[in-house]
Amino acid sequence: MKLHQSYFACSFVFAFAFARPTTVSIHSYGSLLKREVPQEHSHEKFLTTVRASLALNNPAGISDPVFGLLGNAAAAKGQGSIADTDCLQQATADQAFTNAKTAGNVNGMTAALVYRALERNSGTVGGVSAACTSIKAINPEIAAITQHQDPASANAATTNKAVTLALAKQIASVGGDPQTAIQSGTFAPGSAADKTGKGNTCDDANDSEGCIFTQKLLVPDVTAAEIDATVGSASTVGGSSNAAVKAPASTDSLKVAGNTTSTMAASDTSNMGSKSSTGKAGKAGKGKNGGKVDKAGMSGKSNTTAVNADDAAQNDKAATSGALGLGSCSDPTIQFGPGFDGRKEDSFQPVNQKDFNHGSALNSGVITGFICQQLMDKCKASGDALSACAKGQQAAAEATGQAAANAFNAAFAR
Repeated sequence: MKLHQSYFACSFVFAFAFARPTTVSIHSYGSLLKREVPQEHSHEKFLTTVRASLALNNPAGISDPVFGLLGNAAAAKGQGSIADTDCLQQATADQAFTNAKTAGNVNGMTAALVYRALERNSGTVGGVSAACTSIKAINPEIAAITQHQDPASANAATTNKAVTLALAKQIASVGGDPQTAIQSGTFAPGSAADKTGKGNTCDDANDSEGCIFTQKLLVPDVTAAEIDATVGSASTVGGSSNAAVKAPASTDSLKVAGNTTSTMAASDTSNMGSKSSTGKAGKAGKGKNGGKVDKAGMSGKSNTTAVNADDAAQNDKAATSGALGLGSCSDPTIQFGPGFDGRKEDSFQPVNQKDFNHGSALNSGVITGFICQQLMDKCKASGDALSACAKGQQAAAEATGQAAANAFNAAFAR
């Protein structure tokens, strides 16, 4: 990974305050006001998802996933109790993966795997970042992956292709879409004569998708056909997964580093290509909703589905409003406009602050993801309601401003 000297932009700090309050210490970033800034936000959607998973349980006190992608001098300021800075990226991915696995969040596990494979700051164009040798990952899926190397380094094409194919296998093993591994790739090779160290990179903390994607700078290491050939039958979602899939743990008040999010928010806003599936409960088909949940990273079998048929039937009886069966809650819609929480810019917030108590955010996915999570954990909404929410969240992610709010709200119209 390349880097260049720059003053830390104020907008970067503010980006971590977009959803209030934050659990990441601004001081951790403030101490790096004058530092070397690489491309740590180029794959932002994966950092957002890993950040949400890490926040569920972070015993090592890692400040933020972004530190794992920095050079050692900067990374050390956020490594918490991790003893070896060369292993910070792996340790972050390992803990996030553990948390996502416990929550039954396939997209969370996928993001942790992709994060482990991202290129890390090497200090110079063509430099190689050190491997983690002193700490063994708890999860074998994480242990099977190493990070991409600077594309201008020796044998980078071969090395990075191997990393991506190994990643694809591990994503398939947990029930994710192995083609997502392509998104772990890096930029076109820079020139060793470039003394700035920047190379062909981008870095934008405010690009929720990731500037490497929105600016179309990613250079794939492999083809889709190569992944299919490598993964084989494991490419079928759930085909070889040994991950326990169950309803995600409640994250009612999870507010993290600029994207107040949740396990469901992470699942549906990261556009990681996970394949949707339908949970088959023990009594599926007998209840009104049959336990069907779509695109929410909550697929499973037997009694491990996020919403089984019995729960769905019970939720329908308890519904207080709406044909969808919103459980104990009402009005899950969102609004877009100025002045929320004293903001000068337009932002999103829930209309119903009683059932969905959350501050405003600039990214619709922050709010829609929170609402979908609340519908499942707090409201005990029906499977149809959860499916509608997930679809609405995806529709909102494909629009902006008032159109995004309208798209989400339309999913609940009956």
